[in-house]
Amino acid sequence: MSVTRGNEHSFTDALAWTRTTSAGRSVCGLGPSGQLTGRRADRRRPALNRKVSGNINIGLLGQIDPVANKKIALAIARLHSRHEGLYFHFTELSSSLLEEKIINSHIDLAIGYFWHRLPNIDYFPLFQETQIAYCAPTHPLFEHVGELTRKEVAGHDWVWPSHPLPEMPAPAAIERLTVLTDSMDGAALLILSGQHLGFLPQHYAAKHEQLGQLHPLNPELLRYEVGFHAAVRHSARQRDLVSAFLSELIEIFGSP
Repeated sequence: MSVTRGNEHSFTDALAWTRTTSAGRSVCGLGPSGQLTGRRADRRRPALNRKVSGNINIGLLGQIDPVANKKIALAIARLHSRHEGLYFHFTELSSSLLEEKIINSHIDLAIGYFWHRLPNIDYFPLFQETQIAYCAPTHPLFEHVGELTRKEVAGHDWVWPSHPLPEMPAPAAIERLTVLTDSMDGAALLILSGQHLGFLPQHYAAKHEQLGQLHPLNPELLRYEVGFHAAVRHSARQRDLVSAFLSELIEIFGSP
């Protein structure tokens, strides 16, 4: 099963123009000139007296919370207001592939969930994502949703991430984790089928919950939080454009 989380973008409201390449990436051109006054992730640095231009390759984990996507778009818009001749290339990949592409210099900066830390990559916290366990109306447990205990859900089949998940212990024995996948859409389909229980990002499941297609098993007990980070290769941070974009992200996500 695919390990990507989707192919949705919500950057268009903050970009001057966008076109898609044959490789399936969005290439965004940015407009008017200006002066850079951003800071590095770990210290203030003086404003550049020259324009910043060029290409930056950004990797994303798909289906990011729309609120977080809007903030990423705002970081792009800020660079747009200060510089011209900038081209952003966006690619959606799983977290493990994002790190691989960073190490191989195929992307300059990635935004996603990373469950370990590689020595040649710097990780900067941006936001938290809430994951909640759900079931469909046709599942045997549906009549009792809302206050189910761990013991009550442990005897049923689950769809579970294929990557390590230190934030949450498995809700059932390994023989009950009958599907392992990092595909959010795939996990949702299995939960909607009524044959499996599983966790989904709260923002992703909201539309299904509004339609009565999913309901949380116990939103207070069967939930966990994962941190999303900006990941950058050490050497890439020396580039003015990468450093400027990273600084904008950290400043925007750090604001209340």
